[in-house]
Amino acid sequence: MQKRFVLAGIIAGLAIGIVAVGFLNTLAQGNQGAQGGQQGGQRGAAAPTAPCGPKSVLPENLAKNVAPNSRCFELRMYTVDPTRDGVQNFKGGINELHQRFREKELEIFKKHGADVIGAWQNLGTPNMLVWMLAFRDQAHRDQVWAAFNADPDWTALRTKYFVPLQPPNQTFLSATDYSPLK
Repeated sequence: MQKRFVLAGIIAGLAIGIVAVGFLNTLAQGNQGAQGGQQGGQRGAAAPTAPCGPKSVLPENLAKNVAPNSRCFELRMYTVDPTRDGVQNFKGGINELHQRFREKELEIFKKHGADVIGAWQNLGTPNMLVWMLAFRDQAHRDQVWAAFNADPDWTALRTKYFVPLQPPNQTFLSATDYSPLK
């Protein structure tokens, strides 16, 4: 049981650190280049990723730090745009986004083969949801996202909770050879 708490603390610390770096990068870039399509403020088809996991795109001198059995981790940050709540078809804010995840979104990802590592409420940005998925590799990630986006349950859920989102901030990670979580 104590190992679970330590592991949860490590993951939470990692997520907080990455969120902070992502936030600073977003400020520095003026929120340009956010990956992942948007359809009227909703997530569209996921953009193909560069290889992550054991076959990362790192140069050889850095790739030696990646564990050969690392999965491809995807950290995603969704920020609700409260100024568009109630505009056109948009309805809801961060609570509705959490309800969408709580109700079925994570279940749909699991159905298509994603490993949901966790989901967090960002304490510094209350209208932001942070969550992490893991895949066998980049090809598996692209396969899961394609199946997820084609799933009629996702279409129904997205329509039910049509929350206005800013473009997602996403980070791809490969575990180091010494990481307890691979």
